Amino acid sequence: MINIEALPAFSDNYIWLLQDPELGHCAVVDPGDAAPVENWLASNPGWKLTDILITHHHFDHVGGVEQLKATTGARVTGPANEKIPARDLALGEGDEVQVLGQTFKIIEVPGHTLGHIAYYQSELDLLFCGDTLFAAGCGRLFEGTAEQMHDSLSRLAALPANTAVYCTHEYTLSNLRFAQAAEPDNQDIAQRISDVTQWRENDQISLPTNLSLELATNPFLRSQSRSILQKLDERNGPRERSAVQAFAELRAWKDNF
Repeated sequence: MINIEALPAFSDNYIWLLQDPELGHCAVVDPGDAAPVENWLASNPGWKLTDILITHHHFDHVGGVEQLKATTGARVTGPANEKIPARDLALGEGDEVQVLGQTFKIIEVPGHTLGHIAYYQSELDLLFCGDTLFAAGCGRLFEGTAEQMHDSLSRLAALPANTAVYCTHEYTLSNLRFAQAAEPDNQDIAQRISDVTQWRENDQISLPTNLSLELATNPFLRSQSRSILQKLDERNGPRERSAVQAFAELRAWKDNF
């Protein structure tokens, strides 16, 4: 059994803390800042940080790695094709890594960065996907192409619908506002905006999400829906679009939304 807790960092990051209560061992995903993890460990004596899981090289995901490794001796895992500080284990497509007694499979998901990876646990239906798939959104294309990101999102979307998605930013409301602009008649989006607005007003986080909800409300997983294609026709002129072309137009629209 693994418990998962969000440790807020910076203005809108979450560092995911995985806990095995039986062993008193824990792991963290993408600690951009060491302080939230150190504060949790200080407030919960007896716990041992055994693993630091990294999805990609951006500073808000790796900034706390070296300090945490120095103070705890935790093993650092991360993408093989990116420069990850203090990395002990380089991971790529299809690799498996044992964390807190659970087997996580590595899925390469380039797009946001070229070497970005996700960690998937099939028995517990857990996905830690960094900045690739967000609640109602996806990461910007800082290094990869629209084709790469579309392929990465398609691979994640093909996982079981009940998979819990642990992304790393509280972007949900702003993403949903764009989703509503792209698909204004989608009642699932309207309901989700209402739900998330209430959660945020009560200082409740909007994550994790799940793939079923994303397939119903995330425009970047719905770029071939009739209503989104009609919106793209209105904005950019009517034309035949491949799935990748529609995705690219959506991403460009979101970048300036």
